[in-house]
Amino acid sequence: MARRRDNGPGGLLVVDKPAGFTSHDVVAKVRGMARTRRVGHAGTLDPMATGVLVLGTERATRLLGHLALTEKEYVATLRLGQETVTEDAEGEITAARGAEDVDRQRLDAAVSAQTGAISQVPSAVSAVKVDGKRAYARVREGEEVELAARPVTVSSFQVHDVRPDTAEDGTPVTDVLVSVVCSSGTYVRALARDVGAELGTGGHLTALRRTRVGPYGLDGAHTVEQLQQFVDAEEPLPVLPLGDAAAAAFSRWDIDEEQARLIGNGVQLRMPRGSGPGPVAVFGPGGQFVALVEEREGRARSLAVFV
Repeated sequence: MARRRDNGPGGLLVVDKPAGFTSHDVVAKVRGMARTRRVGHAGTLDPMATGVLVLGTERATRLLGHLALTEKEYVATLRLGQETVTEDAEGEITAARGAEDVDRQRLDAAVSAQTGAISQVPSAVSAVKVDGKRAYARVREGEEVELAARPVTVSSFQVHDVRPDTAEDGTPVTDVLVSVVCSSGTYVRALARDVGAELGTGGHLTALRRTRVGPYGLDGAHTVEQLQQFVDAEEPLPVLPLGDAAAAAFSRWDIDEEQARLIGNGVQLRMPRGSGPGPVAVFGPGGQFVALVEEREGRARSLAVFV
C-alpha cells in the first residue's frame, strides 16, 4: 500500500480542468496524487467545460463551501439557430430553426436583457435538487422537470465575436463568442438558451471555459498533467497554503494573542466596524490563520476554526 503523504494543514489547489473530465474525476486523481481522502472542490464544472476548478486538501476543505459562493468568470461560445435537450453541445438537438443573419443590434439587446440582476430558470439537467433528487437524474429517467426561477447577478456579459457557420446537419447557425462575469448559481448555458429564445432562433452552449473563481484565475492553475509531473519528481503538490488562500479570498481581521485564544475557544468577540458582509479571515500574531468568521449582531460568529 502506498504510504500516505504528510500534507500538513493542507491548502488550495487551482486546477485547469480538461474537457471530458467531471469535477469528481479531478478530485479522485488529486486524492491519489496527494494520498489523502480529504480533497474536495469549490463548485463543479460540467464535463464539457474546461478551466478553473478550485480544490481544497486536508483542513482547507472547510473553506470550500464559502469559496463556492464567490463571483465567477467565463469565456463561452453560444450557438444560435439550434436548441438541445441539455442546452449545451452534449445534448440531442431538439429544434433547428437556423440563424443565418443575426441582427447585431437585436443580439446586443438580447444579451443586455440577460445582464444585471435577473431571474433565471436553471437548466432542467442541472444539479439542482427536486424533492431530494438531482434534476438531471429525473430527466434521464424520462421525467418532465420544471425548475423555479431564482435571482442571479450577471455583472458583465460581453459579445466579442459573431461568426456565421453551418452545423453538421446543414443548419445555418451563428456562433457568438462571449465573456461572462456572474454570481454563484448562474448557468451560462441558460444564458445561451435565453438569448436564443429572445431572438427566436433558439440557442445552446458549444464551449465553456472558466477563467476565474473569486481571486483564483488561470494564471495560478495547473493542468492534471503538470500535477502528475510534481508527483513523478517526488515533489510536493503546488498547494496554496491555508492562510494565504484565506487572505486572498476574504476580508482580513488581525487580532492579538489573547483574542486568538478566545476565538479558538468559541468566544464571540466584538468585531471592528466596517468588517462588511460575508466571511472574514481572522489572523493572530505571526500571521497565523485562526478562523473564518462572520458578523452577527456586531460579534464574530465562527464559521470554521483552524487552531
